[in-house]
Amino acid sequence: MAMRQFDLAIIGGGPGGYVAAIRASQLGLRVALIERDGLGGTCTHRGCIPTKALLRSAEVYKLARAGEEFGVRADGVRFDLKAAMARKDSIVSRLAKGIEFLMASNGVEVLRGEGHLRPGRTVEVRGGEGASEIRFGKLIIATGSAPMMLPIPGAGSQGVITSDEALRLDEVPESLIVIGGGAVGLEFAALFGDLGSRVTVLEMMPQVLPGEDREAAEAMAKALRRRGIAIEVESRVSSIGDGPDGLKIVRAVGKGGERAFEGQLVLMAAGRVPNTKGFGFEEAGIALDRGGRIIVNDRMETSVPGIYAVGDAVGRQMLAHSAMAEGIVAAENAAGLDSRIDYALIPRCVYGEPELASVGLSEAEARETHGKIVVGRFPMLANGRALTLGEREGFVKLVADAEYKALLGAQIVGPNASELIHEIAVAMRSECTLECLAEAIHAHPTLAEAIKEAALDGLGRALHMHR
Repeated sequence: MAMRQFDLAIIGGGPGGYVAAIRASQLGLRVALIERDGLGGTCTHRGCIPTKALLRSAEVYKLARAGEEFGVRADGVRFDLKAAMARKDSIVSRLAKGIEFLMASNGVEVLRGEGHLRPGRTVEVRGGEGASEIRFGKLIIATGSAPMMLPIPGAGSQGVITSDEALRLDEVPESLIVIGGGAVGLEFAALFGDLGSRVTVLEMMPQVLPGEDREAAEAMAKALRRRGIAIEVESRVSSIGDGPDGLKIVRAVGKGGERAFEGQLVLMAAGRVPNTKGFGFEEAGIALDRGGRIIVNDRMETSVPGIYAVGDAVGRQMLAHSAMAEGIVAAENAAGLDSRIDYALIPRCVYGEPELASVGLSEAEARETHGKIVVGRFPMLANGRALTLGEREGFVKLVADAEYKALLGAQIVGPNASELIHEIAVAMRSECTLECLAEAIHAHPTLAEAIKEAALDGLGRALHMHR
């Protein structure tokens, strides 16, 4: 049987891979997409989608218990984790089937198995219905990532789980220790905290969400602490051991010395590592950095001409929407166009209650790079729509340069922050100023009015905020 030839082969069917396949097909390329697991990758099956489905279930449970504030009296409210997990699985299945339909409707051939790069611009597909080989003109690597297991004594013991296992639990743990105060750690902390777990978050850096604006990160930490979640920063975990009654003992060293924390389960949420080993990439001459990330240029091309890499395998921003944008860039360049990506305009979101969303520079980064800046703020406490929703925490913060009032970045903490941030992202993409946001008429009452008011504050013209 003759070896089949494709214009473009893609290894990995996650957000970066399947979106690249669609875009390449739109540009007239014959595309083969190789996937060993479910289409949609970690995001669809073990990340973005299932966690948000469970967070929604927890939100409904929390609202039901707080119904009396809204004039709704519900007695005997209880949470059914198995039912919530079933709902989550149904949503995941529906989206995965939708991606399969997209592949078929765009003429993308899906090959089941694990892709391994071979000499002569060929890929061996192992597993599935047996081994086979295909030849490609161009290649996109989108092999994703896996949860990072820190080299801590006891990290591999029973009772230590990753986000993958957390999404398959049969019952809500009575207590949970989360190692890592990044987005994943805080989302699971919020989830299980709302479901009744006694949660402790241990973060080695001086603040949770280390890459985010300090004021926004502190607001998130304050909101979580108010809900009973313990957060310990500057706490480096030294060991994980077994305690009485099946509990886990986590020891961490902080400013005050070593402390011990007890929990039924320990969630390892310290980040993710790229899946780049064992695929034949290095043997093919594809350069990797010390962390195993594939090195690419601004066109997403690797050190080997005609071979591109996107998503978590590159690790520039381990976000599904970043991977999608990179996939489009890689596909267009593979088709002969000249595309690049602007990472400065990619929003970053942390889900839960409240949400945190940001785009562009933090206040500290803006001061460092631009010198004189102006900052406009508006608290959700003063927003009518937020109060009707029963949401009082959070704020909108806009950062702009002092001379032209050009937007440099934004941070939102509060309800629907992950939706609101896009108004600012589009404004920045359009090179808008604070005046653009301030002069745009926003419907009343809406959460988006907080963006207008923050812009007015940056201009010294705040209308609904006491000074």
